[in-house]
Amino acid sequence: MTTLILIWAFIISFAIIMYVLLDGFDLGIGILFPFIRDHHHRDIMMSTVAPVWDGNETWLVLGAAALYAAFPIAYSTLLPALYMPLMILLAALIFRGVAFEFRFKAHKTRIIWDIAFAGGSTIAAFGQGVVLGTFVKGYGDALPSTLPTLAWLTPFSITTGIAVVCGYALLGATWLIIKTEGELQKEMYRAAGFLLAVVSIFLVVVSIWSPLLSYPIYLRWFTLPNFAYLSPLPILTGISILANFYFLYKRAPERMPFILSICLFIFAYIGFCISSWPYIIPHSVEVWNAASPPTTLKFTLVGVAILLPVLLIYTVHSYHVFRGKVTSGEGHY
Repeated sequence: MTTLILIWAFIISFAIIMYVLLDGFDLGIGILFPFIRDHHHRDIMMSTVAPVWDGNETWLVLGAAALYAAFPIAYSTLLPALYMPLMILLAALIFRGVAFEFRFKAHKTRIIWDIAFAGGSTIAAFGQGVVLGTFVKGYGDALPSTLPTLAWLTPFSITTGIAVVCGYALLGATWLIIKTEGELQKEMYRAAGFLLAVVSIFLVVVSIWSPLLSYPIYLRWFTLPNFAYLSPLPILTGISILANFYFLYKRAPERMPFILSICLFIFAYIGFCISSWPYIIPHSVEVWNAASPPTTLKFTLVGVAILLPVLLIYTVHSYHVFRGKVTSGEGHY
């Protein structure tokens, strides 16, 4: 039973980080959209993600379905408590998806779809950050279902919402460094340097604020011997930030800023998992107490064992097919 629960916890965690990394950079492109005035450059930006954006969101569906199947108590408790930010998030994703389909065909109404794409991307990223901040903060001794409707809207969750917007914009800028050239690429180098500085500040602020909000997080990170065991993680995070600044300054190789930005997200995500484990409902319900019966875990695991490799192969293949620079807003080369 314990092994099954750990496998499912890993599957859900893996689906979440895959979604954050893959959909993060195409949300980031939408966040950057208002700052790019040249319509031809906007066409190129959208073309860099048009072949893969809908596949990226498959990981969100997998994570939500896996949570429902493996940990129904957490699903039925957390979703009502976060109903409003999640509905806003999903509505924003819908607007962004519609903008993808209509913008390339629109002429007189293109500005409307530009706004839908940029607004949907920004609101979706902010909503994800708010959900993250609410989860990190926890609910104290109260059940999520007994909290006020706007309990998720706090200074900390707003801060994490803005931090995720900036982080996704960083991923988007570094992705465009790889996929574009010329003046647009130069703009993305400048944007990435600024965004990396902002994201670094947010990381420090959230890292200090989190243990002040939650005593269990403080105990996890700042008591011995945990402090010694966990100290390599912030050190590696600092090294990846400095290395990213270096490669952005050198402007070569082009892939390194994106790779190092991904590392930054992975290190932050590992830190989040360390802070939360073993709770699936913050500091009240552990994964062991929220899991489905063993028969359900085994049965659904068979489906995931078939689906997950297919999804991974499809993802790798699609990125391989559409590799290289995008030199036109109307096609993929």
